[in-house]
Amino acid sequence: MTVADSSAQNDVKQFCLDLPAWAWQEMAALPSHLPTLEARMAAVIRFAHLNTRHASGGPFAAGVFERDSGKVVMLAVNRVVPLGCSCAHAEVMAISLAQQRLGCFDLGAADFPAHELVVNWMPCAMCFGALLWSGIRSLVVAGYGPEMEAITGFDEGPLPPNWQEELIRRGISFTGNVLHGQALAAFREFAASGAPVYNARQGSVS
Repeated sequence: MTVADSSAQNDVKQFCLDLPAWAWQEMAALPSHLPTLEARMAAVIRFAHLNTRHASGGPFAAGVFERDSGKVVMLAVNRVVPLGCSCAHAEVMAISLAQQRLGCFDLGAADFPAHELVVNWMPCAMCFGALLWSGIRSLVVAGYGPEMEAITGFDEGPLPPNWQEELIRRGISFTGNVLHGQALAAFREFAASGAPVYNARQGSVS
């Protein structure tokens, strides 16, 4: 049966992206506020480790926080393989669930505090676009070099060469290399687990 035949047979009219049960339990156990970037990143990296250990998605996690107070709004993980959805990256999950929780598509709305996205590596091509349209005012990443792709085999796609400048031009501040070594440890754990690397064609256009 082809993918097209399967879709027609299922007659899908809606879809849902959700987090595994363990993620909600872990989030409930967090303090309401994480005041430092290191504390926020540590929580995100822990979620990445747990996603590998629970076999509930790829080794990526992201959190949405109130930038100035550190209030936890949402932590999420990559869910591509379990949900059968290539869009279910950690950043998209965190942003979308935060918007649902706050009841607004614009996390930069005038009556909101500034929101920050914390991710355990730089965004892929898709998540970079999602970030730009989300209303997020600050991006914090654990790293933005080639190490993650070299360790895991994931293809993050073609970011514009001036992507950091594009963030700043749109009023989004950028901080990199927060808990860099700890983030790499999570990727090594994933690589050693034998879990699937789900690039559709490993970067090939054929």
